[in-house]
Amino acid sequence: MRFTRREALKLAAALPLGAALAGPGCPSPAPPAGARRLRGGIIGAADDRGHRLLRDGGGREAASDPAPAVRTGVAIVGAGVAGLSAAWRLRRAGFEDLVVLELEDRPGGTSAFGENEVSAYPLGAHYLVTPPPEARGLRLLLEDLGVITGYDAAGRPDYRADAIVAAPVERLFVDGRWIDGLYPRPGATAGDLAQLEAFEAEIARLARFRDGRGRRAFALPRAAGSDAPEVLALDRLSMAAWLAEKGLLGSARLRWFVEYACRDDYCARLETTSAYAGLHYFLARAGEDRDPDHAPYTLAWPEGNGRFVRRLVEPLRDRLRTGVVVTEVREERDGVVLRAHDVAAARAFEVRAKAAVIACPLLVAARLLAPLRPDAARAAAASLEYGSWLVGNLIVSRRPGGPGAPLSWDNVLFESDSLGYVHATHARPRPDGRAVLTYYLPFPDADGGAARRRLLETTFEGWADRILADLGRAHPDIRETALELVLWRWGHAMVRPRPGLFTGDALGRAGAPSAGGRARVACADMSGLPLFEEAHYRGVLAAEETLRALGRRVESVL
Repeated sequence: MRFTRREALKLAAALPLGAALAGPGCPSPAPPAGARRLRGGIIGAADDRGHRLLRDGGGREAASDPAPAVRTGVAIVGAGVAGLSAAWRLRRAGFEDLVVLELEDRPGGTSAFGENEVSAYPLGAHYLVTPPPEARGLRLLLEDLGVITGYDAAGRPDYRADAIVAAPVERLFVDGRWIDGLYPRPGATAGDLAQLEAFEAEIARLARFRDGRGRRAFALPRAAGSDAPEVLALDRLSMAAWLAEKGLLGSARLRWFVEYACRDDYCARLETTSAYAGLHYFLARAGEDRDPDHAPYTLAWPEGNGRFVRRLVEPLRDRLRTGVVVTEVREERDGVVLRAHDVAAARAFEVRAKAAVIACPLLVAARLLAPLRPDAARAAAASLEYGSWLVGNLIVSRRPGGPGAPLSWDNVLFESDSLGYVHATHARPRPDGRAVLTYYLPFPDADGGAARRRLLETTFEGWADRILADLGRAHPDIRETALELVLWRWGHAMVRPRPGLFTGDALGRAGAPSAGGRARVACADMSGLPLFEEAHYRGVLAAEETLRALGRRVESVL
């Protein structure tokens, strides 16, 4: 069978994790004596706001000079993909009486982006695979944004050529050189290749599955996939247990391939990832019934998924307020009241709305709605786990080379705790040779709290040395060419789909609407999968349900 680019990425070849580098947050090799200090710093996220004003209760303190109340039809809490998608759907239905409140100084959530004198760059999610037919709402969004330009006679979408990642797409650094693609066949034994072939056969078998209603086992959005007992039973196993059950733990390479997938999308290990989620990763973005002649494309821009954020924010103008921490949501007979804190003005104020969409991670949404549903807050706190990430954007004075395959959009460092780097300036190389490399380091530790402490307590200098040491194995001149590094720390980047998450009740309890139906939760967490596609789906779904609650007739686009 032929794997798509997305699936090949998840089968990115690797050997058992070596000792070349310490784990995330551990001491890195000391920089050379006399090395110059790299300019830059830690630019986000604003963890102090969430911790001080929401977690620690600072936002409930009375303000001596409260600002006047804001009145609106629908208040959206959170300007990530879910919140912006909700605003898009409301406006598409002709509903303009809305306000979006965002804790950070910039919108986007985990799709946020930054910009410097060289290029725009992602601070989180950096690409989107062309959506499958089930993702009708997402395809409609891409039409509105001009990314889908039309459809062929078979109903397959045509995409803007400049949105599709250009070749060379990917390379892998292994054994001192770069090779094309992400599977290190050099050195693979017959046993390794046999295990890979057996894994591919299992994936092909699952791809052919259809339930009694004709649904695939795994789809995007997840709600379009099958809920057949044999599919949901996978949630009782970890990905490691599933591999063992299939006799596929004999190859250390295959184990690494699959664990790379778990670290990439879920910030988790094989042992801590539900087999349902692990297999969803390989199968949900399969394209048009896995037709090899119509394999999915990878869509990306210098700012990654920040391109969608740019376009979704533009029409909101003054209806988007950043630097605002919502600390409490309560329901009244004729609407919803939100207590908020304007960070820059250091003033509290209220938002009075007819309805609200709480487009925050479930651990935050459950806390905001705790006065209405304390059981949901307890369920979220006890049952949901979140993974941490560090994203670094490094300006270099010349594009990195190296023996073997040329610089690609995606550059994977074999035997590294990181996921390598994306070349943000891949599509448009600069004449002066400068480039921006976006480096990704997940923290798949079983103890998420300890990982977050390391993430937040390690200094900029410590992280800079760690990143340069990692990149230095592939690019020995990196300390000479590195000019600036900015870091973004995601303490609660994504919900971890551990075994039992999809068949338990934690997601439903934490994401349930308020008793009166005036406040609805919308986030990717509700699907158990931290994906752009799920965030969009949940935002649109919440917007449509909100419109109906307000008495509007709405035909769903989902």
